[in-house]
Amino acid sequence: MPLNIDWQQILLHLFNFCILALALYFLLYKPVKKFMAERTAHYKEEAAKSESLRAEAEALKAEYSEKLSAVDSELELKRSEALHELHAYREKLVGEAEAEADAIVEKAKKDASRERKKIIDGAGKEIADMVGAAAEKIVLGSTRNAYEDFLNAAEKSIEEENELR
Repeated sequence: MPLNIDWQQILLHLFNFCILALALYFLLYKPVKKFMAERTAHYKEEAAKSESLRAEAEALKAEYSEKLSAVDSELELKRSEALHELHAYREKLVGEAEAEADAIVEKAKKDASRERKKIIDGAGKEIADMVGAAAEKIVLGSTRNAYEDFLNAAEKSIEEENELR
């Protein structure tokens, strides 16, 4: 044994080291590597699910956005149709009201004309009666009293005519 080296001890220590390395490989390295691979696969799977959900959410968002714009345009169309119908209905009501107002005015004019003619005819008859009565009183002799009665009757008939207007 030169240099005091015991080859048997070196080989025994080398053999123990190999056993320790194999035991550590099977007990620590392999399970840790397996756990890390499973964890990586799990996170890749979660990332893929997340990406697919994100893509699905964006597709739904785009679809809902399109539907919302379609609903908005439909609402605008319905609003314009409703406004058009409202305008047409308002025009119809205004036309009917104007026609009714014209009919009322025409009827009022006819009634006023008839009433005026009636008043004038009545006033003419009253004037004729007053003139006849005045002439009779004049003829009978009481000129002054008959003239005052004639004036009073004329004023009274004029006041009645003004009240009727």
